[in-house]
Amino acid sequence: MSDHSDERATMIAAGDLQEFAPRGREHCRRHPSALTLQLRRLQPASELCSSDGAAGLVGSLREVTIHERQRESWQLRKGISDVGEEVDYDEELYVASNMVIWSKGSKNQASTVYKAFTVDSPVLQALWCDFTIPQEKSEKSDVSGSDEVGEKCICILQNSCINVHSIEGKDYIAALPFQVANVWPTKYGLLFERSSSSHEVPPSPPREPLPTMFSMLHPLDEITPLVCKSGAGVFGSARVQYVADYTLRIVFLNAEPSIVMTYDTVQSLHTVWALRRVKPEEQNTVLKFSEQMGTPQHVATSSSLTAHLRSFSKGDSPVGSPFQNYSSIHSQSRSVSSPSMQSRSPSISNMAALSRSHSPALGVHSFSGVQRFNFSSNAQSPKRHSITHSPNSTSSDSFLIPETEPIVPELCIDHLWTETVTNMREKNSQASKVFITTDLCGQKFLCFLVESQLQLRCVKFQESNDKSQLIFGSVTNIQAKDAAPVQGIDTLLVLEGSGNLVLYSGVVRVGKVFIPGLPAPSLTMSNQMPRPSTPLDSVSTPSKPLNKHLGPLEEGVLLSPVPELRDSSKLHDSTYVEDCTFQQHGTFIHALRDPVHNRVTLELSNNTMIRITIPEIATSELVKRCLQGIKAILPKEIAVQMLVKWYNAYNAPGGPSYHSEWNLFVTCLMNMMGYNTERLSWTRNLDFEGSLSPVIAPKKARPSETGSDEDWEYLLGSDYHRNFESHPVAKALRLDPLEASAPKDDFSHSLSLDSSTLLFTHIPAVFFVLHLIYEELKLNSLMGEGIRSLVVLLVQLARDLKLEAYIDYYYRDYPALVKTSRQTCVIDQGFMHQPSFFSAEPPSIFQWLSSCLKGEAVQPYPYLPGICERSKLVVVSVALYILGDESAVSNEASHYLYKITSGQRKQQIEPDDNRCSFRQSTSVSSLAEKLVIWMTNVGFTLRDLESLPFGVALPIRDAIYYCREQPASDWPEAVCLLIGRQDLSKQACEGNLQKGKSSVGQVLSSDIPSGTESEEDEDGMNDMNEEVMSLIWSEDLRVQEVRRLLQSARPVRVNVVQMPEASDHEYIEEKENRLLQLCQRTMALPVGRGMFTLFSYHPVPTEQLPIPKLNLTGRAPPRNTTVDLNSGNIDVPPNMACWASFHNGVAAGLKIAPASQIDSAWIVYNKPKIAELANEYAGFLMALGLNGHLTKLATLNIHDYLTKGHEMTSIGLLLGVSAAKLGTMDMAITRLLSIHIPALLPPTSTELDVPHNVQVAAVIGIGLVYQGTAHRHTAEVLLAEIGRPPGPEMEYCTDRESYSLASGLALGMVCLGHGSNLIGMSDLNVPEQLYQYMVGGHRRFQAGMHREKHKSPSYQIKEGDTINVDVTCPGATLALAMIYLKTNNRSIADWLQAPDTMYLLDFVKPEFLLLRTLARCLILWDDILPNSKWVNSNVPQIIRENSISLHATELPSSEDLSLETLAQAHVYIIAGACLSLGFRFAGSENLAAFKCLYKYATDFLKCLSAPTASITGHYNLETCLSVLLLSLAMVMAGSGNLKVLQLCRFMHKKTGGEMNYGFHLAHHMALGLLFLGGGRYSLSTSNSSIAALLCALYPHFPVHSTDNRYHLQALRHLYVLAAEPRLLTPVDVDTNTPCYALIEVTYKGTQWYAEATEELMAPTLLPELHLLKQIRVKGPRYWELLIDLSKGTNHLKSILSKGGVLYVKLRAGQLSYKEDPMGWRSLLAQTVTHRNSEARAFKPEAISAFTSDPALFSFADYFCKPTVNMGQKQEILDLFSSILYECVTQENPEMLPTYIAIDQAVRRLERREMSETFELWQIKLVLEFFSSRSHQERMSRNPNRGLFMNSEFLPVMKCTIDNTLDQWLQAGGDVSLHSYLSGQPAEESQLSMLACFLIYHSVPMPGQLAAGGLEGTASFSELLLKFKQLNMPVRALLRLAPLLLRNPQSMVL
Repeated sequence: MSDHSDERATMIAAGDLQEFAPRGREHCRRHPSALTLQLRRLQPASELCSSDGAAGLVGSLREVTIHERQRESWQLRKGISDVGEEVDYDEELYVASNMVIWSKGSKNQASTVYKAFTVDSPVLQALWCDFTIPQEKSEKSDVSGSDEVGEKCICILQNSCINVHSIEGKDYIAALPFQVANVWPTKYGLLFERSSSSHEVPPSPPREPLPTMFSMLHPLDEITPLVCKSGAGVFGSARVQYVADYTLRIVFLNAEPSIVMTYDTVQSLHTVWALRRVKPEEQNTVLKFSEQMGTPQHVATSSSLTAHLRSFSKGDSPVGSPFQNYSSIHSQSRSVSSPSMQSRSPSISNMAALSRSHSPALGVHSFSGVQRFNFSSNAQSPKRHSITHSPNSTSSDSFLIPETEPIVPELCIDHLWTETVTNMREKNSQASKVFITTDLCGQKFLCFLVESQLQLRCVKFQESNDKSQLIFGSVTNIQAKDAAPVQGIDTLLVLEGSGNLVLYSGVVRVGKVFIPGLPAPSLTMSNQMPRPSTPLDSVSTPSKPLNKHLGPLEEGVLLSPVPELRDSSKLHDSTYVEDCTFQQHGTFIHALRDPVHNRVTLELSNNTMIRITIPEIATSELVKRCLQGIKAILPKEIAVQMLVKWYNAYNAPGGPSYHSEWNLFVTCLMNMMGYNTERLSWTRNLDFEGSLSPVIAPKKARPSETGSDEDWEYLLGSDYHRNFESHPVAKALRLDPLEASAPKDDFSHSLSLDSSTLLFTHIPAVFFVLHLIYEELKLNSLMGEGIRSLVVLLVQLARDLKLEAYIDYYYRDYPALVKTSRQTCVIDQGFMHQPSFFSAEPPSIFQWLSSCLKGEAVQPYPYLPGICERSKLVVVSVALYILGDESAVSNEASHYLYKITSGQRKQQIEPDDNRCSFRQSTSVSSLAEKLVIWMTNVGFTLRDLESLPFGVALPIRDAIYYCREQPASDWPEAVCLLIGRQDLSKQACEGNLQKGKSSVGQVLSSDIPSGTESEEDEDGMNDMNEEVMSLIWSEDLRVQEVRRLLQSARPVRVNVVQMPEASDHEYIEEKENRLLQLCQRTMALPVGRGMFTLFSYHPVPTEQLPIPKLNLTGRAPPRNTTVDLNSGNIDVPPNMACWASFHNGVAAGLKIAPASQIDSAWIVYNKPKIAELANEYAGFLMALGLNGHLTKLATLNIHDYLTKGHEMTSIGLLLGVSAAKLGTMDMAITRLLSIHIPALLPPTSTELDVPHNVQVAAVIGIGLVYQGTAHRHTAEVLLAEIGRPPGPEMEYCTDRESYSLASGLALGMVCLGHGSNLIGMSDLNVPEQLYQYMVGGHRRFQAGMHREKHKSPSYQIKEGDTINVDVTCPGATLALAMIYLKTNNRSIADWLQAPDTMYLLDFVKPEFLLLRTLARCLILWDDILPNSKWVNSNVPQIIRENSISLHATELPSSEDLSLETLAQAHVYIIAGACLSLGFRFAGSENLAAFKCLYKYATDFLKCLSAPTASITGHYNLETCLSVLLLSLAMVMAGSGNLKVLQLCRFMHKKTGGEMNYGFHLAHHMALGLLFLGGGRYSLSTSNSSIAALLCALYPHFPVHSTDNRYHLQALRHLYVLAAEPRLLTPVDVDTNTPCYALIEVTYKGTQWYAEATEELMAPTLLPELHLLKQIRVKGPRYWELLIDLSKGTNHLKSILSKGGVLYVKLRAGQLSYKEDPMGWRSLLAQTVTHRNSEARAFKPEAISAFTSDPALFSFADYFCKPTVNMGQKQEILDLFSSILYECVTQENPEMLPTYIAIDQAVRRLERREMSETFELWQIKLVLEFFSSRSHQERMSRNPNRGLFMNSEFLPVMKCTIDNTLDQWLQAGGDVSLHSYLSGQPAEESQLSMLACFLIYHSVPMPGQLAAGGLEGTASFSELLLKFKQLNMPVRALLRLAPLLLRNPQSMVL
């Protein structure tokens, strides 16, 4: 029992006891489905308890709760936050019957139910699993983590299926093809164990067993068998095969490292496997395995899995043989198994896909697609396996049904380790609990608890050096009844058989855990048999799911000393239990469960559960650091022992409080080093609050009535007293220092250490590590108190190790703390283990930096990886920025650092002196950028920078200041935050958000107006962003005017004067006719409105999209009576408004921005209830396609809409879907479109009655889907369709033109811009065929499969054998234009030249001349010039010579010339040329093009009113004018140009005469283009944009609203595909409002112009991005910002697509352009005049104009405002005011604390109150930085750079310090300096000033001076030489010289 009493001394107190009950249990009761349980409870008892009917209700209720209790289970894990930061709560997954409840919470946080799931059948298991979704299936090998996104899910296993619910809200249900015994979450997905039934023993020898383990990588993937690769061992030779051994059971599965532990029930062995993805060659092996031909009788054997699965699929467990339909399978699949198969190594023939995608019709017996598992040897393998079939397997293939491909396995388990076989192996030694734990030194153990033997077996394992595999070590057994890991502190809890709870770290025992409130188990024999209060079976939990399935325990198992009570049912009746009843009354722990972090639940014997917390290793930062450091340096075994000792001391019951933790640590550490802390005066006096720890022997009790002198000395010697003495208050009160009398103990000066202790030999190593931690803490200004505590310990150790250099170093740092006379102890240095990295010179980080700044040679700086991270960071950043060495950050092992580790030797590095010179090579800017980017990469933030001491931080701040001036636009958010550019960081932050979540939309979308302006409400234009538009067009109300012109929701005004002779009835008719004319215009408005409101709205997903109604009524003044078309007085065309409402729907749908979040349900939800609105909905669907949302519509719904047979819906849907899938060649969509195009269907297919317009839409759709692909078959069909003849019989006679045009446009799109290199199409002769279509000629013989259709000619149209040019010409012309777009192909262009003889002109429709000219110019793209000379050059000579002047009154007569033809040809050719000009300069706002087009437009307007107009024809002139308007609008797209707006408004007013619906359409389209997207969008000139615009702006306009003869109206909306966002809107980052900013745009040089820059005032439309080189936000008002487009335009594109928001930040003292247009009111303008007068001119109130930082406001308030009776404080106030002014005008407010710190330090030095020299070091570093070479060079290279620190401030400070120190020297300081240099103790009072002097002047140590042999020096010049190698500055030497030279006179050189 001695062992036991020893343990009593070291007990560990557990904290935070709390009763535990799963949170889900309570929620279950309240959950709606709990009702059923309550109903059961109310049934009479007799029904419940069949055994005992007379038992009372109470008994029965208890029975119910017992049954329920058995059905519940739960598991806990550490909380995972969505963002990924550390969270301290538990998550619980609770399962009861068919409910799963997921809750979160902790002891100090309310618990909340996060989700609750109820499923149909009882839940077998619930678990968390993360599935990975590979982003794109890349060809390269699977690099984990690179392209995968995790999806966090919860999986619920039921009997026949598994439900998966992801956190994002996706639900999947996967059916299971077999009974699952267990499911495990893995790193890759789920792993299933198939439950094996007893009768699965193969009936006949050749039968193969079925796989038992399967994996599922994603709920949508198929379930695939697991492969195992076993080494030689249990399974014989190493081979790859399916896991089909039903004796293997998984007992544990872990994700990191990814391993599986299995248990073999036959051999009773545990095995560990690595789980990984399968390699391709292994897949091949497994799939090939069955290809080997065996002996003939094997050929017939069939795989049994098919049968097995099928028998299961009926839903009942197979009672008889599972192979009842065995014979029927014979015919379908033959399996070949290898003859050499052993019975224990099964193989499986190819598995055919168990996939949901195949139709069930393939297998005769399959009941559904899911359950089909088809095994066959010669199933066609997927191509990638390239398996060649054996020749003799092909003979009988003919009668086989077509087979699906085999299942390819995805995961593989690889054998790692099997436990050794022992003689005493029990049958049931399966591990009931397995976990991985780490010990205190980071060694990993795999622990498994074998309950039957009460053993916990721990296997140590580690990664091999190349990280490729795990290496397992030996097994250690620990006696244990239960165990649980405590991950938070790297330990594990073990419940011993005796009932003790013991903490282990790895396999090292730490100590017993004491739980307050539970009696420690006493060890009398009587109560060795514990008795639970009720004989309950313990709950079966998911963490040990299998221990109940092993069958009852046999008697033989109970050999362990403690009888096993887990299975109490066995003991229920025995009298043995009765005997124990009254022996035990106390409760005891009988199981541990649910360990999370450092919390664990104890299950007590009375069925209650308690959650306890195991205490941390250390709480104070300082102790944690020191422990970490010591741990890293010691050998692992010693480190573990050291930590165990400390842990016991720290966590003893009633242990110390937080403050005395350090004192306890020091005592504990020194005891372990062999010190007798009792005898050492300063450790004896360390105060412990609370009881003394068991490590220290208890003090002798002392009578306390009478005080004694010892108490007083104790106080004087205490830390408290010392700290108080050095406190500034003590100085201020002029207290005399009190000294404790010398200690009385005589033996005190010669204490020797006990060399047998644990750490004695490692003292130097520990000391050095603690010194490095001391240096590290110096770099954190928040750890000042810790440093002072640490230095006391270090001094003691340094003194005992006799390290003079270190003692001197500490003295210089803390002169007040380091007293000279201290106890020393004798250390026998003989036993010391001197580590290789120990250096006699103390490493000093400040000294290292100082050397760098001065350009001296530096040694590598030692650092501890993981502990001295700051030192590393500072060293590397200085090396990079000051020394200019870029390699410093590039690799880990930088040669400025050397790592210290416990084992290895120090890295030998030869210091080369040239390294420290500043490198000229790299550009300075890049160094600053490199530094800043590197620092963010290592996770350095502004908060870290603030806690760095100011001298060290200065170089980093300098680099930041540099980067802030000239940042790059594409830096990540963290970098921008670090350099303090909020504008950029906000930009980067917006960039990282996924589309649709961005708040930019909110910034730039105005609030929805209130309902007061009711008539404004429903015109469909009220969601425009007024704020930005008012900035773009601030001078006038043009936007309101556009809204007025485009609104179609209010009645029009019908103003008709009643003539006296007209009757009332005639008057009414006249009014209605007038209204009919006006309605032609109203119906044309929606297309323009769609352009104006393009992408301006984010819909609310819960509301329908408001579609403004199309109002076709009028109001007649003066009485405002309503005029209606439906009165029956006049004839109104039928279906007149049909297309108008379609356009209205499109306009409404196009308001939705592409970034909105819309789903299929919302689209269907918008479907109108009334049939009249179907057309609008059809348009709405088309619009959704154009803005890309239609891809979200479920295929089901698409087919649903198409089967309705509504013509408009089909048109809208087909065009929308195709536009959404632009250029993708999407097969599904192709099929959809083909159904509607007879030419794409096989000739024998059923004739579908597809409306003509739908066919047209489908043809264009094909063009869109195949755009730019040059797909041969499509092109061939479309080419034939251009000239499709009428017929057969009555079909295809009307509107042939539009079909032909559509085919032409589609053909053009398919071969867009491919020109002559139409690969593989040369035999189609595309250009020649098109030419023939264009000019006419004999029709070719119809080739191909559609010959049959054209045998019977049309009954209506007789065309003969020639091509009908009127039908085919437009399509062919535009097809040529698009195929040869921008190719500058002269030969094709010459075909399109307008004819130049009268005879030929007569053959061409004038309208077609427009198309030809347009086509020709588009081909010769580069020849288009924006001037009228070029336009006229397109007109043939004959026309030019005979053109009619505008002012001619009578017409010249001519016989041989038809003037009418010439005049018409002239205007159309001009219009065509102008249109091509519009295309060429679309969206460019090119001034020359605008002027040229505007001239022609006004010419045409004049023509219209000229007397000669009748020759040309009004209709032709109107058409040409409309074309010109559209061209103008294209050039000025989005700019809202006033002149074009006036033209449009003029055309809007013309409603009578020739003005028909089509012209209105054109004019309002022009108006819409002019204000495209409210000024946010412009047109692009890319090939696909031009194709889209050709469809949209086809220059033949419909005559009336239902006219689709020449061109389908729906195509007018394809302009959307050419629109691109190009508005750049500066947004002020502080106020979050749009503002003006000056932008400088640089164009790349081209063949027409050289590189040029222009200044624009943003918000402005940018030119096309491919023309630009860079964009800059220009100063002086805003911070500069450069977006460099030469690197790529993606960054800018993403900005523009998210609303074009460019965040900008006003510079200090500047006002925005809105408030101060001329820049005269800015503060700097005012203050420049006062600059040279005194700084007081700066009023603190004015600071608000300089900065938006609240901290600076308060600083100005509290420190810069003069108050009454200031006295001498006025000087400080003025200083503060000028510092503040300096900081905000130079825009480095972060330097404010530095200025103040320097000022305060200097004042403290003047008052001689410096007790530590820390700040002096910092000032020294600051001065050295500004005088360093690198800084000087930076300044000389960039002279106009802003001042980083005031040029006057530093010299003043430097001078003050020099003066103070010189005065001290003269006032007696030289004496103490002399005694210091000669090694004598100096006077106490002078110590701190002396230290300041030594630090400031870098005086070497006395030892170094002596070594230099300075004694005999006679002259100053000799001194200089000798000091050369000590790196001491001359100014310091001048002050030392009088002391060093024997006679001061010899100073004279």
